[in-house]
Amino acid sequence: MPRHTNPRPTPPAARASAHSPQAPHTFELVELRWVLKALAAVFALALVCGYITVCVVYSRTQWQLVLHPSREIQKTPAAVDLAFEEVHFGADSSGQPQLDGWWLPSDLPSDPTVLLLHSGDGSIADALAQAHILHDARLNVLLFDYRGFGHSGGQHPTQATMEADADSALTYLITIRNLAPRSVVVFGTGVGGSLAVRLCGEHPQLPALILQFPRGDLKTQAVRDGSPFFPARLLFTQDFPLADPLHTLATPKLLITSDETKAPIDLHEAADPKMILTLTGAENEDAILQSSIRRFLDSYVASPPATLAPNP
Repeated sequence: MPRHTNPRPTPPAARASAHSPQAPHTFELVELRWVLKALAAVFALALVCGYITVCVVYSRTQWQLVLHPSREIQKTPAAVDLAFEEVHFGADSSGQPQLDGWWLPSDLPSDPTVLLLHSGDGSIADALAQAHILHDARLNVLLFDYRGFGHSGGQHPTQATMEADADSALTYLITIRNLAPRSVVVFGTGVGGSLAVRLCGEHPQLPALILQFPRGDLKTQAVRDGSPFFPARLLFTQDFPLADPLHTLATPKLLITSDETKAPIDLHEAADPKMILTLTGAENEDAILQSSIRRFLDSYVASPPATLAPNP
């Protein structure tokens, strides 16, 4: 008699597979508009980061747009038959002098002294011609390099460091050379003209100011020459103010310009008292310049009229 056996129960999964096909895997598609929005956000962020980077680089390197220092000293005053003494001053926090310069003594130690603030291009070697003319006008001359120039210390110059260096040079003349402030004339050329105007404004006891081809108010130029999409007005700090302080400066001035190049400001707008000398490129230009400087100094430094002398 045959035996009956009970079939084994079929697992539910097996029963399901036996009666219906397996459902295929499905992927949810991302709409194209969300992909485009994500790419646009990444692109916008990259633009913002790039713009900020350019602004930071511009802010930190803008000094190179207006200052062109050189570390080379190709010649010394000896090359033009001038006696000189190399001097060092302007000690930093470590006590080490940071500024290197030349002291060119006049034939008479009692002659006035001129503090020569060069243009911010090259080094003191490039200002030797001006130093020679001033020396021949019977002046002691202190010519020095700002930090970042020549053999002076520092990494690179800025308006702020150059202003501080001009202060250090005047302090050197008064405290180390023991000169009375009333015997120190300030001479500035190029952006050194801005430094000279500032120095006389802060020290009204200085008797006279000489500017030759001064240059300043550089922010206006930077904004004019820059892109309208670039915030040069906010980022540019190497302005070297000139016109406004010169309009109110009471120190007697000799303002030297040229009919071949347009002055950056109207020197006739400078406050009185002033003398304006326009060089025409004549063959005897150095002699004219020297005699004009001497005439100016005889008027305002040797025996300045009481009505024109700066306030003490």
